[in-house]
Amino acid sequence: MTDTDEIRPPSTLPAFLSLFTSTGTLICCALPALLVSIGAGAVMAGLIEAVPQITWLGRNKELLFTIAGALLLASGAWQWHARSLPCPADKAQATACARARRVSWIVWGLSVALFVIGAFFAFFAAAIFY
Repeated sequence: MTDTDEIRPPSTLPAFLSLFTSTGTLICCALPALLVSIGAGAVMAGLIEAVPQITWLGRNKELLFTIAGALLLASGAWQWHARSLPCPADKAQATACARARRVSWIVWGLSVALFVIGAFFAFFAAAIFY
């Protein structure tokens, strides 16, 4: 059996990429709303002073959410496809494969939750609370 014939467990890379982009949606929209709502406007001002790119994320939130949503959909589709792929016959490798699949679904679910929270603060919270 050559290296190309070896059965590989599904990659967790798509799930972690979607987690990264979903975290970006929180930084753009939910974090500023949280800091201002708890009276930490000065902390938010200091954060913008230290990391001015946060304002760029806020100004381009439609693009940010479009990219994050597309990556979440692609990641979910990739994982849905990988759910029925075979794991290695070796018991230790099969256990690692099953664990990687579980971790990928957990990370993907967390990513979706972060995306929804960020979308709420970016698009709906202002209309509800103000």
